[in-house]
Amino acid sequence: MYHGAGPAAMSSVELQAGPTVSLRLFNTGLIVTSPGMVQLINRVLRKLREYRFLRGCRAVLSTPPARVRDDGVMIFSMIGTKVLLPYLVAAKSFQAQLGRGRFAILDDGTLTASDKGILAHHLGNPAIIPIDAVGTGPCPRGGTWERLLTILDLRQNDYVIQLDSDIVTLGSVAEVAAAIDAGQSFTLRGEASAEIVPLTVAAEWAARHGAPRRQHVQSAIEQAMGRVSLAARPDLRYVRGCSGFAGFAPGGSGRALAEAFSQEAERLLGSRHWAEWGSEQVTSNFVIANEPDAVLLPYGRYLNFWNEPVGDGVAMVHFIGTYRYHRGSYLAAARFAIAQLAAQGG
Repeated sequence: MYHGAGPAAMSSVELQAGPTVSLRLFNTGLIVTSPGMVQLINRVLRKLREYRFLRGCRAVLSTPPARVRDDGVMIFSMIGTKVLLPYLVAAKSFQAQLGRGRFAILDDGTLTASDKGILAHHLGNPAIIPIDAVGTGPCPRGGTWERLLTILDLRQNDYVIQLDSDIVTLGSVAEVAAAIDAGQSFTLRGEASAEIVPLTVAAEWAARHGAPRRQHVQSAIEQAMGRVSLAARPDLRYVRGCSGFAGFAPGGSGRALAEAFSQEAERLLGSRHWAEWGSEQVTSNFVIANEPDAVLLPYGRYLNFWNEPVGDGVAMVHFIGTYRYHRGSYLAAARFAIAQLAAQGG
């Protein structure tokens, strides 16, 4: 059974918020009050935690190859050389728990020949698509748009699951298997309270929670959802999901809905604002919310890591960037998953 990292894994620094930002170094008793120095120390600490994590992930290279299956399920990710090791943990831990599927990869342009050899050995020689081969049409380029649009192309013949490289699967993913069997799309919730709602309800929620200054693109378009209008689609819906883990049932309308929504969002926000990082996630949420009988995974079992303890019974954790290396939880989860892979023989 997995248990998240405890107090011993906590950082040796404590960031204190108040009139003066300070950083307390537990081992020395020294308090740093300069905001610039606090930021510098935090950057150094993050690099050290990342190095320790990647070193711990190297053990995944000693686990047996995944038992891939050509069964109509495709596990898809966009990766580069920097995330090769955590991606292998993400891909192999998920596929081992799911018990089905083959892999496909969108290369962000940095994968080396050595990387591709490792991927071929561990993941059954997955298809690797170069990012430059993906056209985005009327949608923005960059910001993982190539990933979403490729998924929408590939889903014509397969159930395609988008899997971020910073995910670790710790236990049974029965809810995902059930969605696949039922031909239903799914998504990870952005927060526990997220539900599929009409666009006007989504806009009202966003207006209550938005900041007064210039909005992040996700907040901006969510507040404008009530003004989104697509021809012959009067009952559109939205969910505050997370595009890091989402399943797209076979068939669908290809790129059509995503492109139409993107063009409408660009009209409402302007091309520069809509092209910012985060617009792809909104579009993924929009597409999933308008799928027939879409499934929202139970947040108690499929969650984003917000620097809180990971309890028993959690199936999957998405270690988002903000707190990725805090508490040592990501490393503890990766080690647990690697040990499971070694024990199960792949």
